[in-house]
Amino acid sequence: MYKSLLIIPGLLACAVAQANDALSLADTVVTASRQVESRSESSAASTVFTRADIDRLQPQDLPDLLARVPGLNVSRSGGTGSLTSIFLRGTSTTQTLVLVDGQRIAGASAGFSGLEYLQIDQIERVEVVRGGRSALYGSDAIGGVIQIFTRRGNGQGLSPRVSIAAGNYGTWRRSAGLSGGDDRTRFNLSAALDENDGFERTNLPGSEDSTYRNKSASLSFSHQLTDSIEFGISGMHQEGKSEYDYNLSPAAFAYTDFSISSAQAYLQVQATEVWRTRLEAGHSEDRQESFDPYGGSVFNTYRDQINWLNYLTLGNGQNLTAGLDWYKDTLHSSNDFTKTSRSNKAAFIQHQFDSERFGTELGLRHDDNQQFGSNNSWNAALTLHVNQANDLILSYSEAFRAPTFNDLYYPDDCYPGFGCTIYADPNLKPETAKSYEAQWRSQLSDSARLELSIYRIDLTDAIVTNSALDGNQAGSPNPFQMTNIDAARINGFEAVYSQKLLDWQGTVSYSLIDARNRSGGGADGNRLARRPKNSLSVDLDRQFGDWSVGAGWQLASDSYNDLANSREIPGYGVVDLRSSWQASDNLRFNLSVKNLLDRDYYTAGGTAYDTSFNQVPFRYEEGGRTLLLGVTWTPQL
Repeated sequence: MYKSLLIIPGLLACAVAQANDALSLADTVVTASRQVESRSESSAASTVFTRADIDRLQPQDLPDLLARVPGLNVSRSGGTGSLTSIFLRGTSTTQTLVLVDGQRIAGASAGFSGLEYLQIDQIERVEVVRGGRSALYGSDAIGGVIQIFTRRGNGQGLSPRVSIAAGNYGTWRRSAGLSGGDDRTRFNLSAALDENDGFERTNLPGSEDSTYRNKSASLSFSHQLTDSIEFGISGMHQEGKSEYDYNLSPAAFAYTDFSISSAQAYLQVQATEVWRTRLEAGHSEDRQESFDPYGGSVFNTYRDQINWLNYLTLGNGQNLTAGLDWYKDTLHSSNDFTKTSRSNKAAFIQHQFDSERFGTELGLRHDDNQQFGSNNSWNAALTLHVNQANDLILSYSEAFRAPTFNDLYYPDDCYPGFGCTIYADPNLKPETAKSYEAQWRSQLSDSARLELSIYRIDLTDAIVTNSALDGNQAGSPNPFQMTNIDAARINGFEAVYSQKLLDWQGTVSYSLIDARNRSGGGADGNRLARRPKNSLSVDLDRQFGDWSVGAGWQLASDSYNDLANSREIPGYGVVDLRSSWQASDNLRFNLSVKNLLDRDYYTAGGTAYDTSFNQVPFRYEEGGRTLLLGVTWTPQL
């Protein structure tokens, strides 16, 4: 017995070390169950990009990286730094939860997360969990969860890095960082500045080049006080300016000053051999001030968050996760919202079991929101280990999204003699969804893996405008007012094949998404806007000693810009090339070419108004061929 007790401190220290190192591993995932687990053992479909993947793929920004995720479509309002929408498994942007180091970052007004502003050099790791996870995270996790982890120290002394890159469209990127540590302490400091002169983001007459500027900084620090106690802090700040065309014809000049930041601190204690507890406290801000020909607007979100997580290893393949979450949103705006703050408190529990033949997962969460009341979410999964190389996973989940401040409290516009335009409805109910999924995972060989998934999502009480319900704005009462409807049925299929052979590394992913409106009225049965039915992503890389070359190919079928399916967005295919040269131990050169064939394509459109107040449809342009040459210096100290 005494000898067994002597072993416990070593086991606890090992557990803490594994948690620290997990962010560098491609075969682990943290977001799926709010703790470190093997991707092959997790019941959730997931995609993970490590820092090594980011360096290899050389994405121009975070949305460019996310476009490789199966079942995730990206829609931009005109290039880098423009308003970006994501559609994960056919759900809307606000139906995907986005976290930075565990902190919610979406604005409380419209519910967007500002992914276009998150500087790629500040990111250590990106995890995308596909499928409803409200049983663990609560609101917004209908389509899934995207979690971004900021840069971390490697625990191997001091490691400085400096990089600079230049390209066409007046693009300049500079970044610098210092990371390091030892077995007990790790830290990272980073700063970056991105600038470009841009291009004409729309095809409206009078459109001009829209510049973009983003300066950012991040910090992380962790220290192991004892073999069983660890604490840490992390923070990220982005701020800058993004210009765009205002929706007039001819186009008018407009811009947004933005600032997105998050900070968190945690204390983790391995209390016993079977019980680990973690307390997190964080604060995030999303501040945006826009200027256009009619004046300006301010929408600033401030969010405080506290999480208490507990992990129990019960033995015999059983694990239990339980915790409490609390967060409060406060909105400061130039518009006179009827309410400007609300809080949410929740408790959750999830049990996992795994044996030689099968595994199970069962989770339940209860949310109590200050505005809309209570909501229960749960999920269940059954994993059948067909043999050593093949798994069949059947799962069911329920998820929800709380209405935003814009949905509930946006002020009416009233003009003497013309009446009022009503936007919000304080009686809206949360959106809810039921998801059914079957996955097949096959380890074909030591270097080849195939993952298949088929799913269905039934979405009810979706929040849309009255005009979307009718498919005819002119015939809608209060056409801009938000309302609850039975909205959508989404059927989907995903296939991912990855292979490493000799010095080649390749990944192919295909998605089929049939997302249909089921609200009744003129748009019933139509495809949901901006969701291509078919999409394909291919990445292939080869190492030649100190040289590496790679190519990416992305294809998407046609989609529609509106629920009425009257404005088609043509399908497109884009080819990218990349190369790097490790000139020495501490000097690397990178070259990337985006849209090699200079294709003219777009993923979103809009409606402008001419001087006679007639509606003029337009499209948001994507950039043409883009070249970027960079150098990274990592001197040894």
